[in-house]
This record gives sequence, structure tokens and C-alpha cells, in this order.
Amino acid sequence: MAKIAYFDCFSGISGDMTLGALVDAGADLAHIEAELRKLPVKGWSVSAEKVKRGALAATFVKVTREETHHHRGLTKILDAIAKADLAPRVTERASAIFRRLGEAEARIHGVPVEQVHFHEVGALDSIVDIVGAAIGFDLLGIEEFACSAVNVGGGRTQSAHGPLPIPAPASADLLRGAPVYSSGVEKELTTPTGAAIVSTLCSQFGAMPPMTTNAIGYGAGSWELKEQANVLRLFVGESAVKRAAPSEHTVTVIETNLDDMNPQIYGYIVEQAFAAGALDVYSTAVQMKKNRPGQLLTLLCESATAEKLVDLLFRETTTLGVRTYEAQRKVLQRESVSVETQFGSVRMKLARLNGSVLNAAPEYEDCRRIASERGVPLKQVLAEAALAFEKQRGKN
Repeated sequence: MAKIAYFDCFSGISGDMTLGALVDAGADLAHIEAELRKLPVKGWSVSAEKVKRGALAATFVKVTREETHHHRGLTKILDAIAKADLAPRVTERASAIFRRLGEAEARIHGVPVEQVHFHEVGALDSIVDIVGAAIGFDLLGIEEFACSAVNVGGGRTQSAHGPLPIPAPASADLLRGAPVYSSGVEKELTTPTGAAIVSTLCSQFGAMPPMTTNAIGYGAGSWELKEQANVLRLFVGESAVKRAAPSEHTVTVIETNLDDMNPQIYGYIVEQAFAAGALDVYSTAVQMKKNRPGQLLTLLCESATAEKLVDLLFRETTTLGVRTYEAQRKVLQRESVSVETQFGSVRMKLARLNGSVLNAAPEYEDCRRIASERGVPLKQVLAEAALAFEKQRGKN
């Protein structure tokens, strides 16, 4: 079973809260600091103390920095991480988090990602938080990540760009597609750093997945809130998801031969069939009577939707009759994970048998969008995504 971490963000998430929760769950701060000293950046120190937030005891990790000017470009930060001789998975995760931050900032400010200069998240404390968290995850052997709905807070916050609404634009952009809410607290409960960590690493959001908990860490936020305990709760344990064999079930197969239908209609029928519940639709070239070329149109569906799809074929095609029969279908366990490429984040569709990945394919729509936005060949984006997945797979 895989080692899994579940972020319970009932009071939001930030970089220091994540680092505090990891230390509270058993990650050795001295080891984390020793690894962080490999970074070619100076003028910082890190410490931890037990504090109370509301009724809960938690670990507060404080990063003290000497610098006052802290604008750093994404390239400079990634170069510093690459030169630090950290564990491969630490380098990969920390770099992926910063790349995702850079892409969000680029979208918000309308500039190429190469021109992004971080303000708050370019400071030493944010670098220590993100790289330190990646080290902590590696120390605890965490392979998979999941997250609750994220409490983002409310009101306004002051930034290098002036007053901003909460969630800050970067946080809002990073959490697109994830469940978010505000409990009414007029504070920035979720920071861009925290949003980047969970949106980069987590493959699922929502209720806690089945797991056997080995440790629970509480990471304290900077503020004492009257409304709630300002902590991040981190569950660490073993995934309880069983390694599934292929699932097997009965499907209905619907077939009809066509040799006199306008081929322009075919695409419309496919769209309508999927909308009506078809599991798959495809055609096969066949030779029909009087030596006419034709198509064998085949639909797969659940038995409950078969009648509706038969009616669709009678209504929309030129067929005079259809054949139906039942067949047994075996389906591999499927999931989606994200990989980081030089062009951006790409989802990979995985198929597993008894826990082992048998097939992995880049999500076409992600690659098509990136190719269009970046002006690079689609085949290059597809190849980069496949290579990034193989590298990540080899390190895990």
C-alpha cells in the first residue's frame, strides 16, 4: 500500500503551516534544516515551538530572514533548487510547486512565465517553506496526496501589488477546479504558497480517502483567531484502497450496417450517442451487397440506455434494422495524475492492473491547449509529457 498524506484545510493552508504540520507529524526539523542548507541562499534561520491555537496544541515553524529586498525570478529559484544536490523527488516536487506558482502569476499579470518575478513568494521564508515541505514529505515517505475542500478566508490583504481581495488572485487561480469555501473569517487563511502546494501535489480533493492513519500533525498559522483554531491538520498513513483487478460487467452491443447515409451525419450521430449514454461509438469499413462500400456502426452501452440508443439510430440514420446482443466487458482501474513539463502541467491518464501501471497517455486536451498557447508542435508536448511521467515513475 502507498504512503498517503491528507491535508485537512478547515482553517486554510500556508507554507509555514504545512512545514509545522510535517514536523508535528514526525519529520525531523534538524534533518530538514540540514538539507535546506544545501540551497545556495544565505541569511535565514528556522525554529519550531509548541503553541496553542484555540483549544488545539500545534507546532509553529518560524523562518527568520535577514534580507529586505526579495524579488526573485522563477528561473533563479529553479536554478538554486537544481544546484542544491537534494534528493531527486525533493527537487522534482519543489520545482513543480514553483513552476505552478510561476504559471499562475504569468496568467494574472499577462506576461510570459520566463518574465515572472515573485514578490512575497520569492522571499527566503517562502523558499524555505516550499523546499522544506518537499524535504519533509520525502522524509515521511509520502507517495500520494489528497486534500479537503479549502477554506480560503475573506476580506482583503495587503501585498506588494497593493490591497488585494481574498483569496488573492494567485491563490484563486491555483485552486481552479478544487473545492473552496469561506467560513466567514476576515483573514487570508490560504496563501499562494499553500495553494500551490496542494494544487501541485494532490490528485484528489474532497472527503478523506480510505486510509490507515499512522500520524496526525497540527501546523500552526501565524494568527490566533477567535472564530476557530488556526491550524492545518495533516493525516499521514497507508492508503487503504485495494489494488483492484479489472472490473467486469455486462454491456449491450448495438450494430447496424449503413451504405447510403451522408457521411457528414456520422459525426453528429456520435455526439448524440455519447450524450444519450453510449460508452463507446465506432465504425468499421465493410463491403455490402451489390459491392457497395459501407460502414458497420457499433455502439456499446449499459442495458438501461439501449432502447434510447436504438431509437436514436432509427431516427437519425438511414438504417432499416439494428442488431443487439450482450457482451462481457473487462475494464482496467483508471486514474488521472499531473506531471510537470517545461511547457506546464499536463494530466496523464493511467490504467492499472493490480496496482501496476500498464498504460499511460497524456491528456490530449491539455497538450492541445499548451501547443496552441506556446506555439510548439503538439507532438513535442505529447512526448515531453510522456517523458516527464516516466522520469517521475522511475523516481517513485
